[in-house]
Amino acid sequence: MGYRETYAAWQDDPEAFWLKAAEAIDWVEAPTQALFERGDDLFEWFADAKVNGCYNAVDRHVEGGRGDQVAIIHDSPITGTQTKITYADLQTRVASLAGALAAQGVVKGDRVIIYMPMVPEALEAMLACARIGAVHSVVFGGFAANELAVRIDDCAPKAIIAASCGLEPGRVVEYKPLLDGAIELADHKPEVCIVLQRPQHLCELTPGRDLDWHDCQKDVPPAECVPVGGNHPAYILYTSGTTGAPKGVVRHTAGHLVALNWTMKNIYNVDPGDVFWAASDVGWVVGHSYICYGPLIHGNTTVVFEGKPIGTPDAGTFWRIIEEHNVRSFFTAPTAIRAVKREDPKGEYRKKYDLSGLRALYLAGERADPDTIEWAQEILDIPVYDHWWQTETGYTIAGNPAGLEALPVKVGSPTVPMPGYQVEILDEAGHPQKPGELGAIAIKLPLPPGTLPTLWNAEDRFRKSYLTTFPGYYETGDAGMMDEDGYLYIMARTDDVINVAGHRLSTGAMEEVLAGHPDVAECAVVGVSDALKGQSPVGFLCLSNGVNRPHEEITKECVKRIRDQIGPVAAFKQAIVVDRLPKTRSGKILRATMVKIADGQEFKLPATIDDPAILDEIKVALQTIGYAK
Repeated sequence: MGYRETYAAWQDDPEAFWLKAAEAIDWVEAPTQALFERGDDLFEWFADAKVNGCYNAVDRHVEGGRGDQVAIIHDSPITGTQTKITYADLQTRVASLAGALAAQGVVKGDRVIIYMPMVPEALEAMLACARIGAVHSVVFGGFAANELAVRIDDCAPKAIIAASCGLEPGRVVEYKPLLDGAIELADHKPEVCIVLQRPQHLCELTPGRDLDWHDCQKDVPPAECVPVGGNHPAYILYTSGTTGAPKGVVRHTAGHLVALNWTMKNIYNVDPGDVFWAASDVGWVVGHSYICYGPLIHGNTTVVFEGKPIGTPDAGTFWRIIEEHNVRSFFTAPTAIRAVKREDPKGEYRKKYDLSGLRALYLAGERADPDTIEWAQEILDIPVYDHWWQTETGYTIAGNPAGLEALPVKVGSPTVPMPGYQVEILDEAGHPQKPGELGAIAIKLPLPPGTLPTLWNAEDRFRKSYLTTFPGYYETGDAGMMDEDGYLYIMARTDDVINVAGHRLSTGAMEEVLAGHPDVAECAVVGVSDALKGQSPVGFLCLSNGVNRPHEEITKECVKRIRDQIGPVAAFKQAIVVDRLPKTRSGKILRATMVKIADGQEFKLPATIDDPAILDEIKVALQTIGYAK
């Protein structure tokens, strides 16, 4: 069946569709029912089943005769090392660590925080928790102590698994002082911390609380897989909340196994044994779904990359890894490709490598502007698929199901909704919009398996954040439109749709026009307060390497481009050249923070910001055009 037939089959009988997909998972007790209604728009999937996530990601492949296949490739250009771990090795390592956790009294339902860099042990820690039914919560390695403390208090972990340090180009980030500081700040105190000592920096262990990763595994029996209910939480992943307090997204075990397994072939078009690479971090949802669980559940080889798209050592790092490890499908953020494009606009590094094994590039994490997609298509000569999803959903809402049927790419659209997602464009009153009209993107309930059933210990906040604006729908917080063919266009976060003299305008559409300028490598548009018009757009431009023209010429050309392609209605008059844009560590541009700086408002430093010093640079740039007073 192609896409339309598959989507129609889901619409006709969602229960049968998901029970069929569930047959690809190994169950202790198979589900007899897919969907369970819990009342008042709350739902669970496969709640009557018994299953183990680690067994499905590791043990079943060993028992199926594929223990010698490589499960994890760790490639660290920062340390200059590569490690390959087979499924059989992974089973031994995970069972041993799970045994050490059990020996410390960690049992089914206990929470374990994982605070690790991009090393294979981070995946082993996640899987060890899943093996014994503990609920893991991965916190981005190197996160500030106060932010880690907030998460410790929210999920109350019995144990924390950490490393002595993380590595950035040119520097070592010591984790232990941050971990100690967080535990001191937190009201809840974990009983034990297991610490992986990395040779680049050894830390002092706190007597009576801290255990060495290797020492604590000696003389303890390896743990067997513990069956858990289908609705047992696999993990909690904290996402930034608009109120400042993080939201603990909960992922139930069974739905996450079924959904992720389905996506590996149908969306990413890989077969068991193929090498799949998601260049992200285990601290983000992409790392959970597509560095750890998705590839391993499906029997793929996954790449764990400790490096950056540029500077480790150059803009050819991605292409080297794809060639060396024969990567079939590659998934990264648009911002990573923009960084490579800015450094190497003519794609000279790409020419050094044989990428004939690569079938497609997948982009997600923020809106992929057409200019970036077209550049990648040109230098790679393969399909480039934008796709759209969220931490809350755990996998693709809208994408191009290349393994099911590769649909024509419309640059600027993440293509079409996947089975399980009935996506609608609504006006402020909740009425469906016509094709081509901008509105709020909402998903009719119930959400499919693998998506969030609630927030950790915060059901009221879950309802308020996602379910109250449009009754019967999940509110995505994104704005966009659909065309006549059912292709979805994500134009901006709902709060990035700006109101200029009564006209609702998408900042994403303006960014698309600016990104098309030949000298612009990356850009952002925000709406700043304007006494006359309500809001006025301001553009921030990062230029490609080697551009030596006067900035005034480039900004004038950009203003003209907006006037010509969007029209005078946009009232776009201000553009400034900056060296870099403020971003989270996953590559999202911090537009809301930029607006507050421009408007001279107080703001809370975003916990996930990559480099806080950039905000001062943005403030200085804004002051040159009369803002940020």
